[in-house]
Amino acid sequence: MQNENSQINSEAKKRKAHLGKLVSVDPRSPKKGPVTIMMTDGVLIPKKDTHVFNSWRTTFFGSILLLVVLVVFKPEPYLKIFQVCASGIPVTFECTIFAILGAIVIGLFCGLGSVSKHVVLNRISGVYVELIRGIPLLVQLIFIYYALGKLAHIEGMAAAIVSMAICFGAYMGEIVRSGIQAIPKGQMEAAIALGMSRTQAFVNVILPQAVKIILPSIGNEFISMLKDSSLVSTIALSDILRRGREYISRTFLSLETMLVVALIYLIITLMLSRLVGLMEERLSSNG
Repeated sequence: MQNENSQINSEAKKRKAHLGKLVSVDPRSPKKGPVTIMMTDGVLIPKKDTHVFNSWRTTFFGSILLLVVLVVFKPEPYLKIFQVCASGIPVTFECTIFAILGAIVIGLFCGLGSVSKHVVLNRISGVYVELIRGIPLLVQLIFIYYALGKLAHIEGMAAAIVSMAICFGAYMGEIVRSGIQAIPKGQMEAAIALGMSRTQAFVNVILPQAVKIILPSIGNEFISMLKDSSLVSTIALSDILRRGREYISRTFLSLETMLVVALIYLIITLMLSRLVGLMEERLSSNG
């Protein structure tokens, strides 16, 4: 009996000694003989790109360098183009910021309605999401400005904010719904077991965790909304693209103007994407 136990222990020690190693022979390898490959139980997660010239730094600083070179070494016409187009940045940000705030409010109610057990609220939220997501933003923008504008007397900025908030509110509702459903059901059951009502458990336990999950997605929606805000130029708002189009109509320098407009949008978008990335890293580091 003791011999059998000692034999089993010796075999276990041998397996433990070889654990995490895989011996393989690759005929294409320049080294002759078996090759030891280390195996681990960890998930194969790609390492963070910390190289000095990673993709984001290369694109961001390359865009800035190109814009500076054009403005400094060829100020005519690029300096004037940059000044004209940059004057539309405040309008772009004003429209985007107010629209994202409205979209968050609409998305919150829409997401809560999507997970609600109330049949009417659930159905209304579902119809709203399917209806709004099926209509392009440009169509909604023109409809609200030209069609409803005659009835409600909606001006350009208000029409742009309302249409973008309604459009992105549908996408935000799906983000809120997915964030709430990502919380394990045991969280609600544990809160109820501690004596909380369903409302108290949702407000104090479920919603704070869901907010932490959906914050990066909200940041990405803000970036998408900033780029889609260029559509407000169709209703005569003086944003970045509208300023560029007005300059083209006077000078016919379409290539030069659109190049500067693209670089301005690219630089702003890359800055915001980096902020969203830092926010995601902060949330993941805090658990």
